[in-house]
Amino acid sequence: MTEANFLLAPFPAPQELPDLDLAGPGRFVNRELSWLGFNWRVLEEAENPRVPLLERLRFVSISATNLDEFYTVRVAGLRELVNEGVSTPATDGLSPAEQLVLINENARKLLLRQQDAFADLTEEMSTAGIHLVERTELTDEDKAVLHAVFLEQVFPVLSPLAIDPAHPFPFIPNTGFALALELENLRDKRKLQALLPIPQQINRFVQLPAPDGQQRYLPLEELLLEHLPSLFPGFKLKGACAFRILRDSDLEVEDEAEDLVREFETALKRRRRGEVVRLTISANAPARLLSMIKRELHVTGDEIVEIDGTIGLADLSELVRDEKPDLLWPSFSPRVPERVQDHEGDMFAAIQQKDMLLHHPYETFDMVIRFLAQAARDPDVVAIKQTLYRTSNDSPIVSALCEAAENGKSVTALVELKARFDEAANIRQSRRLERAGAHVVYGFLNLKTHCKISTVVRREGDKLVTYTHYGTGNYHPITARIYTDLSLFTCDAALGRDATKVFNYLSGYVEPAALENLAISPISLKPKLLEMIEAEIEHARAGKPAEIWAKMNSLTEPEVIDALYRASGEGVKISLVIRGICSLRPGVIGLSENIRVKSIVGRFLEHSRIVCFGNGHGLPHKKARVFMSSADWMGRNLNRRVETLIEITNATVKAQITSQVMAANMADTAQSWVMAPDGSFTRTHLPEGTFSFNCHKFFMENPSLSGRGSAGASDVPKLTHAED
Repeated sequence: MTEANFLLAPFPAPQELPDLDLAGPGRFVNRELSWLGFNWRVLEEAENPRVPLLERLRFVSISATNLDEFYTVRVAGLRELVNEGVSTPATDGLSPAEQLVLINENARKLLLRQQDAFADLTEEMSTAGIHLVERTELTDEDKAVLHAVFLEQVFPVLSPLAIDPAHPFPFIPNTGFALALELENLRDKRKLQALLPIPQQINRFVQLPAPDGQQRYLPLEELLLEHLPSLFPGFKLKGACAFRILRDSDLEVEDEAEDLVREFETALKRRRRGEVVRLTISANAPARLLSMIKRELHVTGDEIVEIDGTIGLADLSELVRDEKPDLLWPSFSPRVPERVQDHEGDMFAAIQQKDMLLHHPYETFDMVIRFLAQAARDPDVVAIKQTLYRTSNDSPIVSALCEAAENGKSVTALVELKARFDEAANIRQSRRLERAGAHVVYGFLNLKTHCKISTVVRREGDKLVTYTHYGTGNYHPITARIYTDLSLFTCDAALGRDATKVFNYLSGYVEPAALENLAISPISLKPKLLEMIEAEIEHARAGKPAEIWAKMNSLTEPEVIDALYRASGEGVKISLVIRGICSLRPGVIGLSENIRVKSIVGRFLEHSRIVCFGNGHGLPHKKARVFMSSADWMGRNLNRRVETLIEITNATVKAQITSQVMAANMADTAQSWVMAPDGSFTRTHLPEGTFSFNCHKFFMENPSLSGRGSAGASDVPKLTHAED
């Protein structure tokens, strides 16, 4: 590995918040507004000139998709509470109604900023040879090409609908997009209102003829307006608008359901018909059309957002194509660990040598697939157990499990049906597994199974050896290309026994006793975290170095946050890398002087969950206590899910996590935002000409320690603390 010196930035000067009651609910930041702040950071990457042009367009699409999901789940839930008259405040003291007001105000600004960002990008795209065309700009050649496209690829799936007493307003599904039309009969001048749903099965942008090196696209709604005479012959267009809706997408499942799979299938059908929670509509829509849409969809003013621009920016991802590689991130191929290559691809031999921690996507997720595929075909493997929370539609993991079952091995798959928006896919996968002969279980009705574990039991001589994979991310080969996660492969007997006990808990509901290197929620994970935080407090009181590093997606659990506040007050130095929601206020005098929080938003989505405790030695240190986890520090993860917290005991893996993964995250300045006591984040800005360290670039260029064929725990980069 290339030698590197990681500089850990000094703690920002703490601030006094005179109006803040340090013991009251104001010590917490509202989780919904904090999430919106994260999505603002995502959008600001679309405005970052250091990001390639089409990747900036992708960030606009991601920001729009994120906001859609936020409304269909979080806002829908708050709206339901308000409708039921619930006024119980959240931990930060805001009632559901107060939160909705603040959310809608913030989200409207975000929607407008998305439009501004897209407008700026379209100008840059045009300069780069990528043009978005309006129908008024079409040439005769364009029209000839589009006519063929319309007849062959679009017309067969369209359903133009008149709206009158004999033709009621149709059902529009979640994320449904449609044109509303005012038409006039050319013969008798009678008016007609009509609806033209835009099929989601067709690409939103139609490619047009263009000179070499150029790309031209026409939005699908423009194509439809161009061909209205074919859809409504004998009518003239008098007015039109486009609109898109979001519906409540939360699932309600009966607690006493006898057939859980069938109950989820029924609930999925109900979800399609959830109430509308947001309507985006063209600015200056004709008054009669707007009135009809509001009436038929039962939406009120605060649920309507007028858009002077492009509706449905989530679809912009279609324009991120590889014909112009200079406008994308430089190509990157994930590495195959050297140790696996040393053993000619034999995963079991590589794991037998010693524990191996892979850092995805920098080390390929194919190693996880290979682990299970090799197990499926190995005559010495007798059993495989696997959790599945999210995976791809054509999952190679599921294929390997099916092959193993068909080869006569004992295969148990824990499929989580409650994985939001993946419920239908998981039902399909469970039936596929059952047909192959696997034993499929669904865990608990009232707890989501979110832990990521695989075990492979292999006969070696006269004994059975358990090989275990623990992950921080899902068994999903597509998202594994862009999510940063950790994969621990081990044949450590204690970790194998722990994994087996967790599977027995999931299938038999018997709480595991005497876990050796593992804590699980909802039983022991939060108590373990609180115990470890308290231990650092004791080190600080004893005058020893006391330090905590943690990395996760979100931090909202009040009891854990209060424990961190207490630790800060005792002098424990706490550095947190929180990608998304953070309800903790850092750097507040009298509350959190010794806590700093940063967020990293860049090429890859930070997803791994790690926590390191100095254990009386500061960080990094070989005697530190180091853990990886499937859980964020949120109420749902620590109290209402089955999650894992694994202590790392292998010296090389510990060094890799503390002195490579965490140190590089702490040192990053290129993609980092620092959290202020008021909950806002500010991008890290360095003086002109100063080197800005990019942890994603570092990981792409340097192999993980434990995956190297001849790596040693001492071969790590140096971490330097800047002066406080």
